[in-house]
Amino acid sequence: MSFAPEIDFARIETTLLAAAAAAAARTLPLFRTPMAVDNKFASGFDPVTEADKGAETAIRAVIGEAFPDHAIIGEEWGTSGESRYSWIIDPVDGTRAFISGAPVWGTLIGFAVDGVAVAGLMSQPFIGEEFLALPGRSLYRRGEVALVNRASGQTELEAARVFTTTPNLFDTPDLAAKWQALEAATRLQRFGMDCYGYALLAAGQADLVIEPYLNTYDIAALVPIIREAGGAIACWDGSEPTKGGNVVAAATPQLLEKALALIDAA
Repeated sequence: MSFAPEIDFARIETTLLAAAAAAAARTLPLFRTPMAVDNKFASGFDPVTEADKGAETAIRAVIGEAFPDHAIIGEEWGTSGESRYSWIIDPVDGTRAFISGAPVWGTLIGFAVDGVAVAGLMSQPFIGEEFLALPGRSLYRRGEVALVNRASGQTELEAARVFTTTPNLFDTPDLAAKWQALEAATRLQRFGMDCYGYALLAAGQADLVIEPYLNTYDIAALVPIIREAGGAIACWDGSEPTKGGNVVAAATPQLLEKALALIDAA
């Protein structure tokens, strides 16, 4: 993808990092503490906390100051502005993990051009990890450690390590059949990782991540992190995943093609 010359990706990076730091100031004081948990659903359970709302407010303030003419799309406070440039926020991806004290939640901030995410950050502030992508690079940072993210290079389903948040997401017979086919075809399956699973795929620690029903804020930030690490990601029909949907990420384009074929056939 070619970019307009007015996009200063050094400023994009600075803004991503500043926004994540502002979010951490809201999330970390509440992590592993007693807190009120609201439920977004009348039936079922979709939790939201003060950490989610406060972190998104802080992120929006940083982005709004740096790029006041850009659009912002967030899980908690909706969409503001209109532009070909958009920032897509999930302040706490993995709220269930957050309220359970498990450090596999993360703050997701993506930057998209014309509806395709081209830069993004997954920040896990309790562990102190950041997975950052900009055009041409995907990086891992923790303290003084800075590494290039490289997907595993796996091309074979039978050797693949697969993550999904929970098999319960595949909640219709059709969806369940697709998960069961992928589970039977692969070597190892792990659950409960939320956004952290996609980050680990970029780092070479997983080979496939599959989930249905994703919203744009669940996945946009992770798309460039995976692609710039050499991985591949798409909706199950092969379309662009930035806007969400049923999504699968893979360590290589070849593995993605095989996973998509299996999903389609199931």
